Amino acid sequence: MKVGIAGTGKIVREFLNMQKDQERIEVTALVCRPQSEKTGRELAEQYGIPALYTDYETFLKEAEMDAVYLGIVNQMHAFYAEKALLAGRNVINEKPFTSTVKEAEKLVRLAREKHLFLLEAITLLHFPNYHWIQEHLKDLGKITMVQANFSQYSSRYDKYLAGEVLPAFDPAASGGSLMDINIYNLHFTAGLFGMPESVHYYPRIGFNGIDTSGTAVLEYPDFHAVLSGAKDSDSPGYAIVQGEKGYIKVNGIPSQVAELTVRINGETRTFTENRSAHRMVDEMLEFDRILTEKDWEKADRLLEHSLTVMKILETARKSGGIHFPADEA
Repeated sequence: MKVGIAGTGKIVREFLNMQKDQERIEVTALVCRPQSEKTGRELAEQYGIPALYTDYETFLKEAEMDAVYLGIVNQMHAFYAEKALLAGRNVINEKPFTSTVKEAEKLVRLAREKHLFLLEAITLLHFPNYHWIQEHLKDLGKITMVQANFSQYSSRYDKYLAGEVLPAFDPAASGGSLMDINIYNLHFTAGLFGMPESVHYYPRIGFNGIDTSGTAVLEYPDFHAVLSGAKDSDSPGYAIVQGEKGYIKVNGIPSQVAELTVRINGETRTFTENRSAHRMVDEMLEFDRILTEKDWEKADRLLEHSLTVMKILETARKSGGIHFPADEA
């Protein structure tokens, strides 16, 4: 899969470090803003990227690629994805998929009209361990409770406390703990149980109206999922799905699903099925397969999942009193 990248930030560097050891993933072009050209040129030289652009429309027109990978700030996901789809390009969009449900639904309609692939890069959905949970959920019997915590003290939080607002804590950039970190817990849960009956979010609100941490409660017919995420404090990460016959526990942050402890009918075992050295490998190899085999059925299922999560995300955010400028569009 030949990929053209938009962006020069942290997630782009992760992508580049991942792909350098993957024969099936080739980065053929990079586009950045004119003010970031120096950084873009350094990345292109370091990772052997043949083409560098500072104009997005020229990049979309000229670059040799099977898909555009959008590793840019949250509030620009919808705009850049729409431009790419209108130019006839397949899109891999980093999480969060968009800022609002309205934006997401517009992109999905456009992708289907244009018969183009539109994929959200959310790593955990493609791990063998997560697939194992999906396949063995029935072994737990009737589900009684779900809990998850993904908390990580942000490298940007000290600046936030000092009054400097970077995109991760900026409502105008569709930032905040729910959008950046608790979203993994939402994907984890929705991928197993789908859309809940109701959603509530209880945030810790900072001085500019953004959530620095918070807990979402998803109400399903027979159980509640209590999902916590924080950028203002640390905690051991975990996710637990409990049933009348036992439990499945993710040992570590839910975004990686790195190790499972399973106790069913009184028997306990701990195992790891994941094989890849980098967390982004499984999803990108699956995207390569989807594009190569033109697996529209799988792509559509993933799109429906992304829409479900966006509905949960927006309902949670608004229930917590968090407003984005994108809500007015």
